[in-house]
Amino acid sequence: MLSALVMTFAAALVATIALPSYAVNPAQRQSTVAGRALTKTGEQQYQAGEDLAAVALSRDKFEATSSATLLRQQYATQFASYSGPSAADYLKNPAHPPFSLDAVFNTAKQYIGVPYVFGGADPSGFDCSGFVMFVYAQYGVSLPHSVHLQDAIGTPISEADAEPGDVVIFNNGDYHDGFYAGNGMILHAPYPGARVRIQKLWTSDVHFVRFGI
Repeated sequence: MLSALVMTFAAALVATIALPSYAVNPAQRQSTVAGRALTKTGEQQYQAGEDLAAVALSRDKFEATSSATLLRQQYATQFASYSGPSAADYLKNPAHPPFSLDAVFNTAKQYIGVPYVFGGADPSGFDCSGFVMFVYAQYGVSLPHSVHLQDAIGTPISEADAEPGDVVIFNNGDYHDGFYAGNGMILHAPYPGARVRIQKLWTSDVHFVRFGI
């Protein structure tokens, strides 16, 4: 009898040890397997809470002002409301600064950036001969507002003798002039849409005249 009881207890103990170590609740295991299957098929979807779903996302906006725009604004502020003396006003004033070509050229450089305006003869806008006339008037030199007439009263000089402040006259019928800037360069009011600037002479078909002598 005792032997039978021992044998029964031993058989139960062996059966318990043989259970797999990963055994779980059948309902919990079924849920886990189903979740893995959904993950593999890509059918799971995440539902955000109401607080996150209400957040509106937008791209940051950045605005930059170009250097060209800043330059236009600077010139508009500096010259557009010009109410100073005209060329005629300068000529009426006997207290002119001492004349020299260097002084004339340095004065002309102050107007770099002024817009070209046909018929313009003050810092709100210049055309080519108006620019030359306005600058020379500040030194008591009276010039007409005309390329042809300025050429007619100037003293011709050679290119080798030309200095910054002398005037370049174009021969090709363009009726254009400007200040010689040295080294084959010209300071002038070019054309509508452009501004007073220094640039390389684009043609050799020019001659030079001098005023104030």
